[in-house]
Amino acid sequence: MNLKISTANFNIIPKISFRADSKQTVPDNKLEHSPQKDSFEMSVGYVNDTHGQTNNMMRILSGIKGDLRLSGGDNDIGDEKNDKIHLATTKFLNIADIKASALGNHEIDMSQKDCIEAIKRMNGEMLAINFEQTPISEQDEDDIKKFGRADLKNYLKKSTIVDVKGEKIGLIGACPMDMLERLTHPNYYKDCSVDGLEDTIELIQEEIDELKEQGINKIILLSHMGHKRDIKVAQNVDGIDVIIGGHTHELLKDIKEGENLIYSKTGEPVIITEAGRDGNYFGKLNLTFDKDGVITKAQNNLGNTGLFHKNMINQYVFDNILGVPERVGYVKQAPPPPGNLAEENPHANFVCDIMREKTNSDIALWHHSGVRNFFHEGEIDSRDVKDMAPFLDYVVVAEVPEDVIVEAFKKAIKATYDSPNMKPGLLAVSGLNYTVNPEEGTLTEMNFIDRDGKEQKIDIEHPRKDKKYKVVTDEFLMSAGADYNVLAPEELYIEKYPFDKDILISEYIKEKNEPVIINHTGRIKYESEEDDDD
Repeated sequence: MNLKISTANFNIIPKISFRADSKQTVPDNKLEHSPQKDSFEMSVGYVNDTHGQTNNMMRILSGIKGDLRLSGGDNDIGDEKNDKIHLATTKFLNIADIKASALGNHEIDMSQKDCIEAIKRMNGEMLAINFEQTPISEQDEDDIKKFGRADLKNYLKKSTIVDVKGEKIGLIGACPMDMLERLTHPNYYKDCSVDGLEDTIELIQEEIDELKEQGINKIILLSHMGHKRDIKVAQNVDGIDVIIGGHTHELLKDIKEGENLIYSKTGEPVIITEAGRDGNYFGKLNLTFDKDGVITKAQNNLGNTGLFHKNMINQYVFDNILGVPERVGYVKQAPPPPGNLAEENPHANFVCDIMREKTNSDIALWHHSGVRNFFHEGEIDSRDVKDMAPFLDYVVVAEVPEDVIVEAFKKAIKATYDSPNMKPGLLAVSGLNYTVNPEEGTLTEMNFIDRDGKEQKIDIEHPRKDKKYKVVTDEFLMSAGADYNVLAPEELYIEKYPFDKDILISEYIKEKNEPVIINHTGRIKYESEEDDDD
């Protein structure tokens, strides 16, 4: 089968007009639509991995279009400490008219009871065909009460059917295989499991077949399984037309064969979308189906969220939930954000400098995967700052042995370069500099920089157990572990602040009372094979 892809694929259209009659997005030269007999045209507005980024949510609301709006999951972020973010996220989904979302891992950062409440607030459906749970009736009553467990599975649907311009569209959802490995509170979900990829593919095919029996021949999968798994699904099922993806934060521009245009086992085209992370982009997919429900034309458009303004009405709604943000200061100069988690992040380094200075510590650390935004030039307010670190992980200080620090860096570097998506990412630092070998994924050098600016070499092959440094970071990195080594358990904290990094950042900028210049680089060096030859 030949799929005719419109040559008018575009990613950023500076001059976009919206036709009220069709709600189609068209550039100045207008897309040509010549519907053939027995064909059907529709558009899908989509988001994924917005991660509770409220400023970007407000901008997305000013630009998202589509006959059907969908999400690839991870709309939310954080646990019970982020209640206001949870409320704002639901409000975003409802105002954007998101009809359904895949269940992402961040949707279950909170307790099952809180997750159910969030789902109940949604106008749309939360879908997860591969999520399993031990019946509550078979669980220990103490665990149910202690961990806030509930019948979460009963609030998740395998699929749903929606009406778009008189046509029935089938929607199926799937959550990530590694969901339970990425939780903020693992004990909350000890009674749950996720089916493996092969079983999930079988479940999806069974659901497709049931939808087809009801006469539905246009089916979309909402997937938070990640791009490689989405490709596997596309190749091994019959009947999926589109996969609205998420989880691996890919930025899939246009339509490219082999990348996001895949052919099913019966040779029919399957289009995969994914719009990066943190709501920095959102998409609009234009589709034409033939009478048999097979895609004959498609166009994938990505919108840069930063080019859209916040709608004042929506901002008023969000301010009522989150509170009116406070002006913090002015950023005179700031570089663009890094392209991936293995690049040095000057914005995160700047935050580390602030943490180190405000807590009078020897070393400050922040994991790149925890950095969810960057500083924009111009005026910034407290909400802009909060978007940098939306999780609400308390700032903590502990005495950490040198060997523990070195081993944590070695593990983070190896894991990052072993991962195709550069996860979990390198560590931003203040009071340290270090060198990595990207080809080998190894730490090759590290130096401590004291408060007077003197550099002291650390023997990374024989780090000292008896030498300790006063380290400041957030509680996630210090003691939660996850993808990084535990630096110090809670009982060894010197101090735990009742707030996250955003409070320290805002205080620092306000106290300085001068335009901020961010150019904090040179702390990570990259050793190449050519350097070794020299």
